[in-house]
Amino acid sequence: MTQTLVIGYGNLDRADDGVAYHVVNALRRRLGHAPLPDHETGLEAPQGTVASVFVRQLVPELMETTAGYDRVVFVDAHVGDGREELCCGPLTPEYAPSPFTHHLTPGSFLALTGALYGRAPEAVLVSVHGRDFDFTRDLSHQTRTLVEPAADRILSLLKGREPRGQTPGG
Repeated sequence: MTQTLVIGYGNLDRADDGVAYHVVNALRRRLGHAPLPDHETGLEAPQGTVASVFVRQLVPELMETTAGYDRVVFVDAHVGDGREELCCGPLTPEYAPSPFTHHLTPGSFLALTGALYGRAPEAVLVSVHGRDFDFTRDLSHQTRTLVEPAADRILSLLKGREPRGQTPGG
């Protein structure tokens, strides 16, 4: 059976940037797992064949955990840059330098995981359109309406159906 890690990441204190937290918890409820409190990552107690976590950002310390899975699903917010409201597509391990010193893209994260641990899992990015990145814990109405469809998309992926939509890239 395929072991899958769902990694939601973002900043809960920056409105729609925290949408992945809500998607991860919607998925956890559907899988019969307890939702994550906002002060826990979920790394302390992974669950069965589908583990789900929420972190502020992708960090090297998470690579060892990720390398132990067959597949990883990254969940994040994106800004209105021509992509669909809800994007889902495969990722390839590809290192790309970032102008921000403490920022790893999912593709770079996978490339470094492969370099450090000799393998990188199959990966998909589910990206939700965010509109408001102000200092609040509330999601915008438009982004809130995408939480359940994003969880649906992840569940479809877990059931072996191909992700649809625009490929988000690395």
